[in-house]
Amino acid sequence: MNFQTSRASAIEKLDNFIEKNLSDYSKQRNFDYGPDKRSNVSCLSPYITHGIISELEVIDKSLKKYSFAKNEKFIQEVLWRTYWKGWLELRPNVWTDYLVELKKIKEDFKNNQNYKNAIEGKTNVECFNYWINELKKNNYLHNHTRMWFASIWIFTLELPWQLGAEFFMQHLFDGDAASNTLGWRWVAGVQTQGKHYLATEWNIKKFTNNRFQNIKLNENATPKVSEKTYSVLKQDFNNPHNIENKSLLIFENNLSFEVSDFQDNNFKEIYLVSNKNENRSIKLSEQLVKFKSLLIEDQIRRLKDKSIDCKLVDISEIKNIDNCYGLYPTVGENLDYINSNNLKMDFLYRKLDQYSWQYCNKGFFNFKNYIPKIISIFS
Repeated sequence: MNFQTSRASAIEKLDNFIEKNLSDYSKQRNFDYGPDKRSNVSCLSPYITHGIISELEVIDKSLKKYSFAKNEKFIQEVLWRTYWKGWLELRPNVWTDYLVELKKIKEDFKNNQNYKNAIEGKTNVECFNYWINELKKNNYLHNHTRMWFASIWIFTLELPWQLGAEFFMQHLFDGDAASNTLGWRWVAGVQTQGKHYLATEWNIKKFTNNRFQNIKLNENATPKVSEKTYSVLKQDFNNPHNIENKSLLIFENNLSFEVSDFQDNNFKEIYLVSNKNENRSIKLSEQLVKFKSLLIEDQIRRLKDKSIDCKLVDISEIKNIDNCYGLYPTVGENLDYINSNNLKMDFLYRKLDQYSWQYCNKGFFNFKNYIPKIISIFS
């Protein structure tokens, strides 16, 4: 596992995957052959999460290689993150409530030995211990493995899903508030009420090529229950009519300004915003902090190569920047900081999000029906 911190390396990874491995993706994608054998999946999510490459770039290149019919499963997986983000944007209180619950649960479990054993990889489940160490070392897990991991955490180790979601956010290079929180809620059975995901011994053995033994799981657990329901809020994702002559704030999810929807607009100043752990509710691992920092540095270099002047600022400094726009950071830690400090700014939304999020009011299977339409709009 090697995630180089540049747009150039992300594009190289994308091109290699499309040329060599995309054709077998739908058949091979659910297999976890180990961290040194990841060619069956793209491993692009850390770059998409940070906006180093966009979903549309990935989809466009894949469609130049194969038809939509042959590519459909891959395109669906790329757009899952777009869907989760839209779903959360329409129900932002899910994230807010999660952080409130997490704060209380952390206090309750701070001396819990079962929890300590889990995060140290000292449980009675061999594969889980392996994945704990893999996650800490590589800051990445195969998507299928994330489901197994979350299921074991919740139903076999009987730990709160909120703590597991925090652990992922602390370590995953591709962690974001939407995909991570909603994914854990889904496994637990509170995202789609009454529908949970249960890992099974046969499934893990099959899709890991029998790499693990001693997989004794609770395969009969019932879904977790939440009394909370969340209604869709009416949201406005429109951009200002005249996007000129203000400063621009770029957060960690939009780190390719030079190919963005706003590359041709004139901004007085461009600021790259760094959000360190002291301003975060969930404290990130050293490797993840460094990964984000290096990606921001790469964006600064690319902008300067195009003679676009920009500055790096800490998120605590943006309260001193007047008359600015912000590339929308989406629901999560950066938006929390802006809201909690009552900072007023107009946000600029990506065209993909503006169009796609209207279809995120229901489940993914409903959203899936609109994918051909979404693609046709932007192709």
